[in-house]
Amino acid sequence: MGKWRDGRGTLGVPGREGAIPLEVAASYGARRRGLLGRDGVEGALLITPCNGVHTFRMRFAIDVAYLDRRLNVVAVKTMRPGRMGRISLRARHVLEAEAGAMARWGLTPGVRLTLSV
Repeated sequence: MGKWRDGRGTLGVPGREGAIPLEVAASYGARRRGLLGRDGVEGALLITPCNGVHTFRMRFAIDVAYLDRRLNVVAVKTMRPGRMGRISLRARHVLEAEAGAMARWGLTPGVRLTLSV
């Protein structure tokens, strides 16, 4: 993908019709802010580069997908507020969405995502 920048785009999941709205957090400030202070998220937030997250001061539970350099899903976890997630040494990016969204989208380890930004 080359140089990542903050912005918006869409996320594609194989076998799922329709694109998912996507926000990209690539700058230090955007990565640090993430979903803090929000009451929800429309679609998903991609944090890059990133290999681990926490949910301290979060207002809602989230699904977290760890992605490798080729946007393959390495692992998917659901995290309640106030938790520290494990670091994934294989991950280059982290995708966050409201809890339950990734199961609805069919995100499981091994799925390769597509991005349009």
